[in-house]
Amino acid sequence: MVINEESKGTALPDSSESAPTEELLIGPSGVEKQYWRDLWRYRELFYFLAWRDLAVRYKQTVVGVSWSLVRPLLTMVVLTFVFGKLGKMPSGGVPYALLVFSGMLPWQFFATAMVESGNSLVSNSNLISKVYFPRLIVVVSSIANSCVELLISGVFLVMIMIWYRYTPPVTVLLLPFFVLTLFGVSFGVSLWIAALMVEYRDFRFIVPFMVQFGLYISPVGFQSAVIPAGYRLLYALNPMVGVIDGFRWCLLGTKNVYWPGFAVMAVEVVVLVSSGLWYFRKTERTFADVI
Repeated sequence: MVINEESKGTALPDSSESAPTEELLIGPSGVEKQYWRDLWRYRELFYFLAWRDLAVRYKQTVVGVSWSLVRPLLTMVVLTFVFGKLGKMPSGGVPYALLVFSGMLPWQFFATAMVESGNSLVSNSNLISKVYFPRLIVVVSSIANSCVELLISGVFLVMIMIWYRYTPPVTVLLLPFFVLTLFGVSFGVSLWIAALMVEYRDFRFIVPFMVQFGLYISPVGFQSAVIPAGYRLLYALNPMVGVIDGFRWCLLGTKNVYWPGFAVMAVEVVVLVSSGLWYFRKTERTFADVI
């Protein structure tokens, strides 16, 4: 074997140093895209969770799904008596029971979605701590159950309108827009509460108080027109004010509509949904450890 003199003393190249190394970089944008794809891939889990929660809620109950109607009906009777009979609140020419129930329709959806979604992650802790899937599915499936109550209450509202022989105005065609805003407000608030509930269990006591307190500071048992003009804009910061006013305007054609309140409501929907998604995605990675 002949060795070239020039090659003497020259070390052979280290294969570990000369071989090109491949790096797999996963950027934030790629992770986000994959997350939203996973939401679609796990859609069957969403169907299962939504059906399971609906079945468990009314399992072994005497009246079953009728509870979706009994609760707003009893609340309507109480609020009609307190604000209509005792408080003598103006109804704008609309039967007071109809005025109250049209306000109960969106409020009941919001309240149920807030309570159910707040407990959704904690109640599914065994599933979250063992299996990967987008945790957002749990929150959305809990909100979806409120749609059943909204549909049942909506049918009963139609029956009340027939009883009073009240024909809805042409503005009823704009009702889908306010239903969409109702979903947006409920979704945004639910994201915040569900994420905070995982880390701070105090929200188990705070949320029911918020629902009870919010029923009386929101225009459910009265019209928002009774609020002094100088405080209407401040009052509109409650996102449910614009939603409830919108429902009544579409269904009953109520007068004295506060149009700036609708603009405030639209901005609040965007802020609640975007900030809720941001905070939920930020804390989602720690759910399995904290819960």
